[in-house]
Amino acid sequence: MAHLLIVDDDANTLASLARAFRLAGHEATVCDNAARALELVKSNPFDMMLSDVVMPGKDGLALLEELRGLGVTLPVVMISGQANIEMAVRATRLGAVDFLEKPLSTDKLLLTVENVLKLKRLEEENRELRQKVGQHEIVHSGEAMRRVMAQVERVAPSEARVCILGETGTGKELIARALHQRSPRHAGPFITLNCAAVPGELIESELFGHEKGAFTGAAARHIGKFEQAHRGTLFLDEIGDMPLVMQAKLLRVLEERQVERVGGDRAIAVDVRVLVATHRNLDELVKKGAFRQDLYHRIYVFPLLLPPLRERAEDIPPLVAHFAAQVAAQNGWKAKAFEPDAIAELQRYGWPGNVRELRNVVERLLLLADGPVDAGAVRQALPLADGSADAPAAAAGSLAERTDAFEREQILAELRRHNQRMTDTAKALGLERSHLYKKCQALGIDLRAMREPSAR
Repeated sequence: MAHLLIVDDDANTLASLARAFRLAGHEATVCDNAARALELVKSNPFDMMLSDVVMPGKDGLALLEELRGLGVTLPVVMISGQANIEMAVRATRLGAVDFLEKPLSTDKLLLTVENVLKLKRLEEENRELRQKVGQHEIVHSGEAMRRVMAQVERVAPSEARVCILGETGTGKELIARALHQRSPRHAGPFITLNCAAVPGELIESELFGHEKGAFTGAAARHIGKFEQAHRGTLFLDEIGDMPLVMQAKLLRVLEERQVERVGGDRAIAVDVRVLVATHRNLDELVKKGAFRQDLYHRIYVFPLLLPPLRERAEDIPPLVAHFAAQVAAQNGWKAKAFEPDAIAELQRYGWPGNVRELRNVVERLLLLADGPVDAGAVRQALPLADGSADAPAAAAGSLAERTDAFEREQILAELRRHNQRMTDTAKALGLERSHLYKKCQALGIDLRAMREPSAR
């Protein structure tokens, strides 16, 4: 059943069309002028609209033009008793899907409606498919990412374990998906686990599964990630955050290609290609004893380094276009352009949250913009940029110390901006909430002190 809006200044036409559509199983709403139709379209999710052309006041073509100007994509069929070629051509150029002449044949009218609704369903299905594909598309134009993708193409067809390295938000999971999709295992499952997001006491159960009654709360058997990924690919994100005791158990599974569920008593063979990723320096973790050297050698077969967004500014224009189209399609918004000065402003920013932060900023800009996005809108949407009057002075010390100082100032600025709301702050920085807590702890940011009212 579809919900149709019928616009005509003739009461008899409204009554006969409404009756025909209701008998065919549709819901029909009627109105006799364009102004009222505009109000109804803004407040109701109609499936399509039929409108007369010649009406007192604003005519049907003016109504159609105004709807398209507002970004409304509702399918519209125009009807008229005074039709001519010029009128039909104008209606088509304004986006009408069909033009029918009065008097209307009920059979032809119902057939037209069914065809329009079928086309609408197909367009929605295609849009959903494009969005699914687009979510995992790796957009780039610069040489840095071309080199990365060349490495992906080279290693994907093999069974080699790949260690994807890069800062948070650079697209490590997208690269892992690309490796899976280009591998002989592409028809199998692609399973992910973020090692930093799972409490240490639960990660064994998540990876290997558990039997019913294995521990308090284990009310049913749980199939772990390794079994879920059988004959496919398992992507372990943030492997550097995996507890040491768990690292030893993972090493055994990689060597033996078997898992044993928690509380189980038998080994289960698994055929899985394991890909890992981390934003941490695994060499340093090994030296500090925080990461097992034997596991390091098992997973570090083919390292693949993703450059941060600040080092590939040439990729920002296509990324912005991609995200703008994606966000507009997901929300049913009219596409909005980014002015050249807005793109230049985005290219000057340091992007501590990398591509993930860029997408969040693009979404924020589209939400707030009434027209094309300009440099002023970008400056308002971004945290304090490098070199601004209020930006912190350059830190002294080693590169690592300077990087920590910069990250600390950026996080503090965002925390203040969002009144210490961790979820909003994490989203603005392109971080997961758990990662933001860890960052704050590592950088000496006292969250409790920030939340306490000042005594001054």
